Amino acid sequence: MTRYLLGRLLGFAATLFFAALVIFVLLDLLPGDPARFILGINASDAAVAALRTQMGLDAPAHERFFAWLFGMMGGDFGVSQTQRVAVSTLMLERLSVTLPLAVIAMIVSVVVGLPIGILAARRRGKATDTVLMVLAQIGVAIPNFWFGMLLTLVFAVSLKWLPTGGFVPWHEDPGAALRGLVLPGLALALPQASILARVMRTALVDVTGQDFIRTARAKGLTLGEAVWRHGLRNAMLPVLTILGLQFAYLIAGTIIVENVFYLPGIGRLIFTAISERDLVLVRSATIILVLVVSATMLLTDLAYALVDPRLRGRSA
Repeated sequence: MTRYLLGRLLGFAATLFFAALVIFVLLDLLPGDPARFILGINASDAAVAALRTQMGLDAPAHERFFAWLFGMMGGDFGVSQTQRVAVSTLMLERLSVTLPLAVIAMIVSVVVGLPIGILAARRRGKATDTVLMVLAQIGVAIPNFWFGMLLTLVFAVSLKWLPTGGFVPWHEDPGAALRGLVLPGLALALPQASILARVMRTALVDVTGQDFIRTARAKGLTLGEAVWRHGLRNAMLPVLTILGLQFAYLIAGTIIVENVFYLPGIGRLIFTAISERDLVLVRSATIILVLVVSATMLLTDLAYALVDPRLRGRSA
């Protein structure tokens, strides 16, 4: 297990390094001058040159890359060029919206998706199975922004149970903050729950055909007891992989839903930074997202190894 863990940690570090390199190079190659963009087209060349020096843009690319890299290792992600606020401060503020939103969506998708998948597998080939899988397919196909607008019309505009959008900071009113995340959380959870239901059903159907299930039934267990005691753990392997990917998607892919519900999350922050050409903010916010996603995948791998002991003896 130690060798497996070390291999995964090395892979995690290598992923972050190459992601940082790619992000830096791609953003550095973008046309246009951030200093000129900030000062405007009427600024003098001397003023632009002075701002470039102040921002460190006149240094060689490799020096700027390693300065950025070592700064991040020390917890310094730079200062936003447009907002003049530390990127880490901006990200922490926005994570207080995006992270709870992703957690709510993940909880809803697990609570809804896994039981549906288990029920469909138990009713395999019957009408219940067909209906549930058709509904799951529809859930995958429906865009989450459209479902979000539908939820808003029903629960916010017509019934007035929940707010239509916006966000009240947690320290001002935790209840209002939570209510503001319910509808976007449900909108994000629909496709995730549908995918989980389909994966869970397929995994359980595959497991029920395995020899160890037949052996368990030969010992006197019913199919339900055999699946519950021996099959569910094996069926969770592909589900864990999907869960890790889904959480990473929810963290990094909330930009559309955040704009639909006007939530001040990370997605809107990056969108605004790109439109204002705030390269420091875009660069550091992106690598923080890569860090969160990579850490999620690392935890998924470790959970995978805990469920499947065969992986512990393998090198990464």
